[in-house]
Amino acid sequence: MSTHTDYLIDRRRLRRKLGWWRLAALGALGVAGLVALVRLGGADSANKLTPHIARLELQGMIVGDDDTVELIKKIGASKQAKALLLEIESPGGTTTGSERLYDELRRVAEKKPVVAVVGTVAASGAYIAALAADTIVARGNSLVGSIGVLFQYPNVSKLLNNWGVEVETIKSSPLKAAPNGLEPTSPAAREAVASLVADSYAWFKGLVQQRRNLDDAQLAKVSDGRIFTARQGVPLKLVDLIGGQREAIDWLVANKGVAKDLPVREWKKKTSLERLGLIESAAGIARVAGLASIADFLEKTILLERTSELDGLLAIWQHSAAN
Repeated sequence: MSTHTDYLIDRRRLRRKLGWWRLAALGALGVAGLVALVRLGGADSANKLTPHIARLELQGMIVGDDDTVELIKKIGASKQAKALLLEIESPGGTTTGSERLYDELRRVAEKKPVVAVVGTVAASGAYIAALAADTIVARGNSLVGSIGVLFQYPNVSKLLNNWGVEVETIKSSPLKAAPNGLEPTSPAAREAVASLVADSYAWFKGLVQQRRNLDDAQLAKVSDGRIFTARQGVPLKLVDLIGGQREAIDWLVANKGVAKDLPVREWKKKTSLERLGLIESAAGIARVAGLASIADFLEKTILLERTSELDGLLAIWQHSAAN
């Protein structure tokens, strides 16, 4: 009798366990369905389905990546995003990538107001992105400007000569794949590259002059490649307003008719291990721990890795981590 009773008790326990697993599976299925519904609806989370101010962070090297461009397009297409708050923290990047972001942001600005908020720095290519906004807000000590273009490449030809290494090249014409860093740069190759830099620089200056409404004399004061604080930038017309997100929202309310109490919702790209910033975090920890040399090494490693991936002309402000 006891054996039969034990059997019935075990059966009941098994049924309870199976019932809980079934409920858990149904719950997981419901959550997955909700996530799919929200994503198919064009928003990253349910709170973007109500009226809001979209907040988009533009950080690090600017390369005009597809993820950022697609996110900008989604914000432009969203009927619930009544304005775009573009928060910039970047030294710049490629001129082509910056141009791509500028063009997409201007398309958004045709549909809804866009305001740029500068953090520590919005230089060179990042300032190109800021130019797409209806107004530029920055902290007094924020850095802006660095209006210019550069073309950098390492030349190791002397090092190769010291080691007795000679790289032989057969090419169709003297300027094919020149300069390449494996041989001394010829005057003709240097002149060809200089013409590319001059052309992009003229485009950059024209964009600044048009968007910031500068005359030739005003443009000459800000286009020699130097960096400015926002306090310097206001009278130079590089910055419109000193402040941060609060001042930017006040400007939207006062000048663009955005509802006063509209919530700010953050729009983010999909996360990946590559974007977790493990090396940046390690550098920050090393600096806090007083290991400045290790922090400098890690930061320079990051810069070398990123700049090595940047093809073409650069619109970027570089500084030494040791200074």
